[in-house]
Amino acid sequence: MLSNKTKIHGWINFDKPAGISSAKALAVIRKKLNCSKIGHGGTLDPLASGVLPIAIGEATKTVSYVMDSEKNTNSQ
Repeated sequence: MLSNKTKIHGWINFDKPAGISSAKALAVIRKKLNCSKIGHGGTLDPLASGVLPIAIGEATKTVSYVMDSEKNTNSQ
C-alpha cells in the first residue's frame, strides 16, 4: 500500500511562540507537512517562546546525538 505521507527528512528550528505547548507545535507542523515521523529536541514551557528544534523523518534517529547538550534559557 502506498503512503500519501510526504517524504521529508531533516531538522527545522521552529520559533515557538508563547502560549502553545511543544506537543501542539509538533501537531501543527505534522499536519502542515503531512509527515508521520516527527519529534523535538526538548520541551519548552508553554508560557515560554524560543527555538524548538524539530526532527522530521529519518532525522528523528539523530535526536539523541544532536541534543546531547545543556538547554539554555533566558527570562525577562
